[in-house]
Amino acid sequence: MYVYNDFDEAFVRERVAQFRGQVERRIDGSLTEDEFKPLRLMNGLYLQLHAYMLRVAVPYGTLNPSQMRQLAYIADRWDKGYGHFTTRQNIQYNWPKLADVPDILEALADVGMHALQTSGNTIRNVTADHFAGASADEIEDPRPVAELLRQWSTDHPEFQFLPRKFKIAVSGSEHDRAVTRAHDIGVRMVRNAEGTPGYEIIVGGGLGRTPMVGKVLREFLPREELLAYCEAIVSVYNLLGRRDNKYKARIKITVHENGLETMQQLVEERFEAIRKGFTGFDQELLKSIEAAFAPPAYVSKSDEGYEAARLANPAFRAWSDTNLAAHKAPGYTVVSISVKKHGETPGDATSDQMRVMADIAEQYGHGELRISHEQNVILPHVHKADLPAVYAALREADLATANIGLVSDIIACPGMDYCALATARSIPIAQEIATRFDELKIEHDIGELKIKISGCINACGHHHVGHIGILGLDRAGVENYQITLGGDGTETTTIGTRAGPGFSADDIVPAIERLVTGYLDLRQDADETFLQAYRRLGMEPFKAILYPAEDKANAA
Repeated sequence: MYVYNDFDEAFVRERVAQFRGQVERRIDGSLTEDEFKPLRLMNGLYLQLHAYMLRVAVPYGTLNPSQMRQLAYIADRWDKGYGHFTTRQNIQYNWPKLADVPDILEALADVGMHALQTSGNTIRNVTADHFAGASADEIEDPRPVAELLRQWSTDHPEFQFLPRKFKIAVSGSEHDRAVTRAHDIGVRMVRNAEGTPGYEIIVGGGLGRTPMVGKVLREFLPREELLAYCEAIVSVYNLLGRRDNKYKARIKITVHENGLETMQQLVEERFEAIRKGFTGFDQELLKSIEAAFAPPAYVSKSDEGYEAARLANPAFRAWSDTNLAAHKAPGYTVVSISVKKHGETPGDATSDQMRVMADIAEQYGHGELRISHEQNVILPHVHKADLPAVYAALREADLATANIGLVSDIIACPGMDYCALATARSIPIAQEIATRFDELKIEHDIGELKIKISGCINACGHHHVGHIGILGLDRAGVENYQITLGGDGTETTTIGTRAGPGFSADDIVPAIERLVTGYLDLRQDADETFLQAYRRLGMEPFKAILYPAEDKANAA
């Protein structure tokens, strides 16, 4: 992974010292909240419903054990002993005291981390495939490119006050695990007809109150032109984007209002004007970055113990069936650690659990961890021979839930329990759904099913691209939950369709149970997933299951 150089170190320390002075002036009253707000947001500090919240960047989701232990230390010393992993591959602390935040930032700097540009109308944390550098279907590790984009975008003088926040995702595999089509810029590594690697550039995706699937701006962009082309896109958006209405300020609206062809023309013109200024230094920098992402020293050993454990232990077999993914190296696998134990808050990990994950990564995972946009933690490089020991350590720490990709592996935003913008609770609904299906013991029979919950229209829970999406709204002071069906966040990204009227907090879990158990009767066979069944049958049979009384009334 990338390690700070002297410039990075000095830059981050200077920003911490600067913010320390700003905090002191806020506390002594020299700065009003209105004056302080843009300064704190530049350093990832929000004012939430009950307290400040600090959002820490985990660039492209990559951590080493020392960094994970430092996150645990911060949780213990300055928060309430836990952290919340987010859909931007970040970690949030929900209860820091304002006076302590500079010390937290200093502690982050000690391990090469920061909270810069995790908020504000700027380019946010660059995200990537959480299986990067490991997956069997990978064309190329996308993290060096993500790191190049991070360095380019951090404190970029032209892009610190964009019309609205701006998000970039990078994927290096055939299967898109980074939701690139729901980002302002999506970068997908592809090969042209001659087999030369390059990038497909997607622009104008995004969720929120106006969800849109990104459009292909360039089918194939040579590798050496990426940085100049991204700068051209953001430059055009910076000039063309709406600043009169924050709800119409994202680049998705800019593309929609001006048309893809106009955007292509303007971007190409800007690209031609600036590309000569990119003299190749970015490619030299990229080469040095790539060296930091060299594959680990894989080992060769027998995996007989793994196969024996699968035969002897049904719980281990169930876990290995759901929580492992194919690795590019012989004998290895990718391990997904579920931070979604039934009944717990999705994405929350205690400081003790963070330390356990750090220890496991150090002992069995070549010192690497990843945070996924699905709010889980990944061990990208684990030999199958070590899986019984890894599972035992995870089980001891209450981290061995076998539900990756299943109905209880729910993405949920903090909702009205924490967020000042939320209009409904999302965490309790996620907990109740997970608990109910655990009671029914049918998760593994159901198979792959992605439920995503947002507590407001801003869609931080990605409900639009859930196979089943749940949106919590306020209806005359009462929580109301809308259901969308058929969403998808992969390379076939689709925005879900609203099924009908919303449900009360008391009725939403029974509605989801009715929907999912009804799907079991509708599917062709045990291999047909919920999404496949929905695409085959359409909305009507699922709507009839959700609203049986309405269906009977229409029949009458």
